[in-house]
Amino acid sequence: MEHQRMSAAGNAALQENRVGAVVDLRAYASGTPPSADWVQGRASAAFSDAAASVAALAPVGDGHVDVLAADEFVLVIAGRLEIAAPAGRLVLAKSKSGVIPAGTSFDWRAAEGTLVIIASVPAAIAGESDKPVAIEEGATLTPSSAPLAELLIGPMPQCRNHSDYRSATGEFVCGTWDSTPYHRRQTPYAHIELMHLLEGQVSFYDDKGQVTFNAGDALLFVRGQGCAWHSEVHVKKVYATHRPVRPIE
Repeated sequence: MEHQRMSAAGNAALQENRVGAVVDLRAYASGTPPSADWVQGRASAAFSDAAASVAALAPVGDGHVDVLAADEFVLVIAGRLEIAAPAGRLVLAKSKSGVIPAGTSFDWRAAEGTLVIIASVPAAIAGESDKPVAIEEGATLTPSSAPLAELLIGPMPQCRNHSDYRSATGEFVCGTWDSTPYHRRQTPYAHIELMHLLEGQVSFYDDKGQVTFNAGDALLFVRGQGCAWHSEVHVKKVYATHRPVRPIE
């Protein structure tokens, strides 16, 4: 897909994994220089196109954002981050995540050594909430759609989901998901997904190789040719998915 743009750091992470659709976000974010600028201080993006970007930020000290021009999902890889907006406050410790809606004005404060991954989707207005939202990892999950039967190798899994935030367009959704084991063939991706594994283990593979992630790992699926999924144990994850209604040019 011609619209996809990958940074040198993102390409290096892809090559290290040897699976063309997957970026190891911890490897990508390693060595991100500290910055006191929430927007301009981000590392070269792991992925960026006209509709979304995913980048690391090592915020230092504190700062202010007048008006956020995007819905932003934030995963704290290390340290601690506080977001204070007129409508509410969000405190994220290591391995926790949340969403800052588009249009938010906020102050932020970061503990020393903080490192975050941000999935940013430009938006004119906030979605389901106009205040910062924490991802509830312990939320009650309800049955959700499983992979298409024609893509499966083996039994149909049982999948469940809870969404904490949905954009005004419905294209950007963040929440928690789990599934029984399953094996899915490689299929093209029109979406991107930032994934933080909470439980279990899953392997991804294509014709170039295979990579396995475990609980605590963070990864990114990029738009393109996709990869196969193979899990032999129960898997639970936090996700931030951008799935465009129309093809991106």
